[in-house]
Amino acid sequence: MKQTIIFTGGHHNSALEIAKNLKKEGFNIVWVGHKYSTRGDKNYSAEYKEVSENNIKFLDLKAGKFYKRLNPFGVIKIMFGFFQSLLYLISEKPALIFSSGGYLAVPVVISGWVLGIPSVTHEQTVVAGWANKAISPFVKKILLSHESSKKNYPPEKSEVVGLPVRKYLLSKKYTKKYSPKLIYITCGKQGSHTINEAVFPIIPELVKKYTVIHQTGSNSLTKDTEKARRTKAKLGEYKNRYLHSPYFFAKEASSYLRSASLIISRAGAHTCYELMLLHKKAVLIPIPWVSHDEQFLNAKMVSKYNTVRILEEKNLSSENLLESISGISREKAKKSSIKLVTNATEKIIGIIHQYLKS
Repeated sequence: MKQTIIFTGGHHNSALEIAKNLKKEGFNIVWVGHKYSTRGDKNYSAEYKEVSENNIKFLDLKAGKFYKRLNPFGVIKIMFGFFQSLLYLISEKPALIFSSGGYLAVPVVISGWVLGIPSVTHEQTVVAGWANKAISPFVKKILLSHESSKKNYPPEKSEVVGLPVRKYLLSKKYTKKYSPKLIYITCGKQGSHTINEAVFPIIPELVKKYTVIHQTGSNSLTKDTEKARRTKAKLGEYKNRYLHSPYFFAKEASSYLRSASLIISRAGAHTCYELMLLHKKAVLIPIPWVSHDEQFLNAKMVSKYNTVRILEEKNLSSENLLESISGISREKAKKSSIKLVTNATEKIIGIIHQYLKS
């Protein structure tokens, strides 16, 4: 009988690489995540679409956040998240839980601990995510992307393995030449309405000099996909230089990252690791409200090795973004001075096997 492994957490890109490989080995993979990105959104999340596209069973978890303020509704959602997690685990009977940070991991991992199911977690950031700190007493192993995270966790449980990257990202055959040069705008699996609002007014200016590929996010409340369509319709002779989509799956996203001369993005752990791996120029706009200001610290780390402009959200405007793009385009790229692990997927799968055997 196939063993079942539950996957959960906030960083689905890297975790999905592990899940796909384990699925090929014959394990039954079940994913616990968000079917919708935000409350009230009628469009499926990128996480749900990409996991489902890989024929992995997806279970939607309604859990509340512990971070910062709590209201009565939030407390009810937290309690419901634990109850729902227990039911999922009792039903699926997993041999192991693999988490990748994020608040959804908390009820799943702790519920697993109550039921005697071992868990392994992976920390992507340069600091310590609050969720991984919360579950660290309940997991068997804490896998880290960066040495700088090591001081935040119990040394007897911690091991630096790097960050799993999409296989397409490592293949030169996914590099394409664009004329004019490519700017790739990507803001994580949900996109960023804040950044989109700054981007849309300058698209007509950008396409005069660049090919622009824009991941808008799929939120039905902000209607950014529709705004992108209207923007493209007004570009006249330049409209073929602007391509937009709510989300790009692994193969397309990897190709755009490899091929871009400049990337505009948030500063999530996964994106920053890929930028350093490919040694790309970037304009990074960190999310200001995330735990421990981790995105700003991610961006600072990238700036040590790559040619980067960090544009804080409080200073974000169409004019400032255009100036940052123009400025960094003229800058000479820094010489690469960092070597990153590219076989983290294999390392993590080896560790998972150890705990399945035990």
